Amino acid sequence: KWAETVPYTLRNPLYHWTHLELQRYFDVHEILNGDSAQRIYEECSAKLQTPEYSVRNILRKMNVKVVCTTDDPIDNLEHHQKVKNDGFEVKILPAFRPDKAMNVDDSAAFNGYLSKLEASSNTSIASFTDYLDALKSRHDFFATMGCSVSDHGLEHVYAEDYTDAEIAAAFAKIRSGKELTREENLKFKSAVLQIFAVWDWEKGSVQQYHLGALRNNNSRMMGQLGADTGWDSIGDFSQGKAIAKFLDRLDTNNQLAKTILYNLNPADNELMATMIGNFNDGSTAGKVQWGSGWWFLDQKDGMIKQINALSNMGLLSRFVGMLTDSRSFLSFPRHEYFRRIVCNLFGDEIEVGELPND
Repeated sequence: KWAETVPYTLRNPLYHWTHLELQRYFDVHEILNGDSAQRIYEECSAKLQTPEYSVRNILRKMNVKVVCTTDDPIDNLEHHQKVKNDGFEVKILPAFRPDKAMNVDDSAAFNGYLSKLEASSNTSIASFTDYLDALKSRHDFFATMGCSVSDHGLEHVYAEDYTDAEIAAAFAKIRSGKELTREENLKFKSAVLQIFAVWDWEKGSVQQYHLGALRNNNSRMMGQLGADTGWDSIGDFSQGKAIAKFLDRLDTNNQLAKTILYNLNPADNELMATMIGNFNDGSTAGKVQWGSGWWFLDQKDGMIKQINALSNMGLLSRFVGMLTDSRSFLSFPRHEYFRRIVCNLFGDEIEVGELPND
C-alpha cells in the first residue's frame, strides 16, 4: 500500500526520503510505485538477509559515530550496556526524557508511573523529597551510562512562580489520588522542570526543549490505536515570555546549562532566533542554540526558513546543525538532504557575489 501511495507524495519530503533511502542503502534507483513494488521488495529483502545489512553494518556504512536514544528515567538501559560490552565502535548513548515523570495531568496515571519509578530506583516515594531523590538517582545512573543530554517534549515551557511549600503540598495531594487544579499543575511542572535543568547544569549536560506540538487530537483514533500514533499537529501556544523567564531564572543563578530550543510552529522562528541571543554570554560559543527544523518543519521549506532566520538574526556559523528524530536506522539520508539544502543556499549566494568564493 505504501508503494501505491508514494506517487501521490510528490513535493512531500517523504517522496525524497523514500528514494534516497532506496538509493543510498540498497542501490535501487527505480521509482517506487505499485508496479515496481514487488521487484524492489524482493531485491531489498534479499540484501537485508545478508550480514552486510545488519543494523551495525548499516550504521558503519553511513559513517555514524554516535547514536543517542530517547529514554524514560525508569528505563534500565540494559541494551545500552550490552552494546557497550560488545565493544561496538559506534557509541549508543541514552538521553534523559522525563516527560512522563512530571506529567501530573491525571493522578491515577502519575501514581502508576511513581510505582514504576519506585521499582527502578529501589526506593519508596511518599513525599516530594522522596520523588526528587528517586529521579535524581536515575539521572545519576544515566550519567554513568554516558548520558550527557536531556530532552523534553512540551507544549510550552513552564515557568510559573512557586514556593517549596506549594510544591510539597501539590505532590501530597496528587499522591493521595486527588487531581490538581490548573494552577497547582502548572506550578508543579515549573518546579520540576527547573530542578531538572539544574541537574543538567551540575553535570555539564545539554538540555533540549521540543516545544509546540498539539498531540492526540483525534480521540476516536487514539481510542483505537493509542497515543503517539499520528494524530498530532502544530500547536499555537504562546512561547516567548515563559522561555525568557525560565532561562533567566537559571542564568541569574549561574545555573544555565548548554541549551537547544526547537519550535514546531514556524510563526515562532524569529522569536527563537532572537531569544537565544539573550543568553549567549560568551562563556561557551553557541551556549544557547536554536535547533534545526523539527518534525513538521523537518522538510525543505522548513529548513530554509529556519536557516535564513538564524542567519539574519544570529550566527549560522555557530549553528549546532541537523538533527532528525525519525527513529529509523535508514533515516541518515535525511542528513544528506539537509546538507544539500545548506550547500544550495551558500552556492546561490556565492554565485551572485553575496558571499566570497573561497
